[in-house]
Amino acid sequence: MTTEKRVNGQANEDFAEMIRHHVQDRPLPKRFYKDVAVREDEGGFAITLDGRVVKTPMRSSLSMESRAMAEAVAAEWDAQSPHIDPATMPLTRLVNTAIDRVAGDRQRIIDEILAYAGSDLLCYRADTPDILVARQIKAWDPVLDWAAEALGARLVAVSGLMHQPQPEESLAALGRHLAGMDAYVLTALHNMTTLSGSAVLAIAVAAGHLDQDNAWSVAHVDEDFQAEQWGEDEAAERRLQMRAAEFASACTFLRLSRQP
Repeated sequence: MTTEKRVNGQANEDFAEMIRHHVQDRPLPKRFYKDVAVREDEGGFAITLDGRVVKTPMRSSLSMESRAMAEAVAAEWDAQSPHIDPATMPLTRLVNTAIDRVAGDRQRIIDEILAYAGSDLLCYRADTPDILVARQIKAWDPVLDWAAEALGARLVAVSGLMHQPQPEESLAALGRHLAGMDAYVLTALHNMTTLSGSAVLAIAVAAGHLDQDNAWSVAHVDEDFQAEQWGEDEAAERRLQMRAAEFASACTFLRLSRQP
């Protein structure tokens, strides 16, 4: 029996919308601007198109504290030609999410991440075959050990998919760790969590304990094993590649959010 990842939350609603966009092949709007720039304003660094500040879907200014982030977002807008394709603008989408959905509701986002921790991917183990059991132990136990030692959050691993409540004190420790994070970091963590199925992995990346590639590999022990046994499914592989690209974008967003 392998672990089944839960895929929900706003990050994957955005991801699903991106997929629907490609499937339906809707016409894209033409690029309507010539110049893209970063302009310093009261909120930090805003993106302008022909001198006009870009707005988020909720009509706030697309403005961020990090110049590095603003320049990366501006580069996405500048790369749009001859049409504007939101699927090629992951950083813009994440900034919109941070401003419109997370900044004013941080506790809800923290609670959603903690809900994943309460049934974290790394805690639900196969009972057979032995080779998969061994791979999960090798890949997942060190990350759980790190969370217990570094964060005071000792999570319990079980065999099978029957829900096992995690210790309240461990979830509280994770909550205290998340409480100190700003809207941008929480946005990145939320996306990384929903895409990987593991809050612990996302937090480990944010803490510098794991890098992007290692975390993604650890999250896909089950899928890699199944591919070895039954061969790769082309459609599943395409979906996996798209999710991997989204995970990479979230990691880039996390890194940029911490730069001046």
